[in-house]
Amino acid sequence: MQLARDERTEFAEFLDGLTPQQWDSPTLCGDWRVRDVAAHVIGYDALSRGETIRRMAKGLVTRGGANAVGVAEDAGKQPGELIALFRRYAEPRGLTAGFCGRIALADGMIHQQDIRRSLGLPRVIPPDRLRVVLNFAIWAPPLRGALRTRGVRLVATDLDWSWGRGPEVRGPGEAVLMAMAGRGAALTDLDGPGKDRLAGRLSPRSVR
Repeated sequence: MQLARDERTEFAEFLDGLTPQQWDSPTLCGDWRVRDVAAHVIGYDALSRGETIRRMAKGLVTRGGANAVGVAEDAGKQPGELIALFRRYAEPRGLTAGFCGRIALADGMIHQQDIRRSLGLPRVIPPDRLRVVLNFAIWAPPLRGALRTRGVRLVATDLDWSWGRGPEVRGPGEAVLMAMAGRGAALTDLDGPGKDRLAGRLSPRSVR
């Protein structure tokens, strides 16, 4: 949970430094702009249990599911309002607090990279946070990391971390994580004999 708090605090500081033009820039998440991704990341924490259930139910009959419903509901929020929510809910609550904060940590980390990669604003992710999310991404149902990367061995070249069996795919831990999350853009930072096999399972347009 402390790692999740740290990630959200840094995410808020990053968002606070963006220009109005950057807030409306595209990201790796399909047609979502920076403001849409930010709204998604923080969009569940203020909901009560009943509100969360209603959003999930509405998502069953809405294209894009509950996440698209949430982004649409928060479409009118201005950047300052979204940043204030990040700071108010620096400690995740409700749905995002699941698995001792790992949901918020993983979701925030991956989506921050969706924004940063699109804007050309890389960062060095603290190794302790990155290692936790890499391990979580293997089995977390929404990410399906083990399924997406089956048949290859992932090796982070900047961490003592690896996973899987088969021909190797090597690269920075951040790129390995983004590949596990389905981001085809991460392939430019990866190498190894298993890269082509992995590439066939990644979409150039990211899942949300």
